[in-house]
Amino acid sequence: MNHLINRIDLRRCNSENTDFKGLISLLNSELDQRYGTLQKQYDKYNKIELLETVVIAYDEGIPVGCGCFKKVDGSTIELKRIFVQRESRGKGFASIILTELEKWAKKEKFCYSILETGIKQYEAINLYKKRGYEIIENFGQYKDNMNSVCMKKIL
Repeated sequence: MNHLINRIDLRRCNSENTDFKGLISLLNSELDQRYGTLQKQYDKYNKIELLETVVIAYDEGIPVGCGCFKKVDGSTIELKRIFVQRESRGKGFASIILTELEKWAKKEKFCYSILETGIKQYEAINLYKKRGYEIIENFGQYKDNMNSVCMKKIL
């Protein structure tokens, strides 16, 4: 992990960043492959316009992963669009991005982080569990969706 930290560059930006848009395009393609037409029901919940809380991870200058969060209420954020390119997985990038997002949210005085992921995204579920997230009852637009797994963590 120390070797990775030496070559990784984290950048905070907004959702207008071209590298972020490129990574989100890859994420959307991967989710379409994994879930097929089922993924279309999530598209309206995954809008990324006007977000000021984006983190992009660069490995030796190449954008390899991203994530962001949006405010739910005065104490809670929702993590969105956390993604690492396939060839860069298993190297700790997702954990580093997650840590940076949580640190940013804490600095902004948020106390809780929630998220939704799909039941077929085993890697993501395992990562979040390792990082202290617990499965909760599905919230909001995911409430009656059996394909969603919702999680929460105290920051």
